[in-house]
Amino acid sequence: MKKLTIIILLLLAVTGIQAQTYVQKKSAKIIVTPEVSKKLLAEVQQGKAYLVDVRSPDEYNQKHLKYAANINIKSADFAGQIKKLDRTKPIYLYCHSGNRSGKAADSLATLGYGLGYNIGAIDSLTKVGFPVQ
Repeated sequence: MKKLTIIILLLLAVTGIQAQTYVQKKSAKIIVTPEVSKKLLAEVQQGKAYLVDVRSPDEYNQKHLKYAANINIKSADFAGQIKKLDRTKPIYLYCHSGNRSGKAADSLATLGYGLGYNIGAIDSLTKVGFPVQ
């Protein structure tokens, strides 16, 4: 009986860990290096692309990347806010860890946006040159 209890607890623990990790369905992820960050920032500064923070407004207000708009992926109006963006421009998405921005990239693809890219986590992005505001 004790072995069965341990096995059940292990299965629950593994299932819980897997439920918290999101695997992005599309390959719309950009690995951002210092060189790539300069290119992406230039596009955003010139109005040729969007930089979108998909975290909550509270997280955004604590710290966010310069030039970033906040469109909360957990908001009931996420799709409505995204639909206001020009479909012909790249949309660079980030969050705290890269999970929510991965989900957002998949959501954009579902909404017909072929240029939605997960660029990862805010701390990683600041390390490669994105300025914080």
